[in-house]
Amino acid sequence: MVEIPFRRDLEFEYGRLQTVSPLIRRVVARNPGPFTLHGTGTYVVGHDRVAVIDPGPALPEHIDALLHALRGETVEHILVTHTHIDHSPASAAVKRATTAPTHGYGPHAAGAGPAVEEGGDRAFVPDRVLRDGDTVSGPGWHLTAVHTPGHTSNHLCFALAEESVLFSGDHVMGWSTSVIAPPDGNMRDYLRSLAKLLERKDAKYWPTHGPAIADPKPFVRAFIEHRREREAAILHRLAEGDTDIPAMVRSIYVGLPQVLHGAAGRSVLAHLIELVADGRVECEGPPTIAARYRLK
Repeated sequence: MVEIPFRRDLEFEYGRLQTVSPLIRRVVARNPGPFTLHGTGTYVVGHDRVAVIDPGPALPEHIDALLHALRGETVEHILVTHTHIDHSPASAAVKRATTAPTHGYGPHAAGAGPAVEEGGDRAFVPDRVLRDGDTVSGPGWHLTAVHTPGHTSNHLCFALAEESVLFSGDHVMGWSTSVIAPPDGNMRDYLRSLAKLLERKDAKYWPTHGPAIADPKPFVRAFIEHRREREAAILHRLAEGDTDIPAMVRSIYVGLPQVLHGAAGRSVLAHLIELVADGRVECEGPPTIAARYRLK
């Protein structure tokens, strides 16, 4: 089985703006949980005239801490990697306080499915729509949008040219693999987006949850191999006679806390959707959590 070198350590104090590189600062929101680890890491890029990446959840104490830390500086851009409620809701308050425009790929997808993790922020609509390759800049820094659908269809990473780093959002996290929850989450898109990152030359990733990833390419390759192993495990369970997703989750995710079974089931569904589309698995009707599956 592939070994992914996850780390859970992250030096921070809630509500304190921490310098992590010459151009990057971070404040972590107090929203720890099974899908956020210690909490959402909100990044500030630049000095004096800055960009804020993933303002975070709508927690007054987090918003106040962020705005207090940036007193005397000008927030010129608010960037959102994707529209889960631990990433984008605070952008409304930061925009009111600073008048800075918001940037993102687009609003949360219609019919994005059940909230198996942090849920969708359906109120967010970016002032400026960013597509792959679009840029946002300020004094001494340039950020380029990298479209990485899979975790959500509107997921963006942001590349900071001056430090050769990538803000990887939830596409590549430093402590866990991403949940791929259909219908908005898409396993084929996710794997393509991981392959896309392998073509890049970023020296380090700063994910929204967890510590920095200092050697990203082996990490990304391990993520891809992990998904291939998961697909093989699903095919094995089907060969052993499992026909439903809950049974597969119990066999494949041994020891997983019950609270995470729903998210695991959605990821299994994401794999099964692709296996059905590829003609390797069949089910009666469209692939769903409740459907019955068998090898073709």
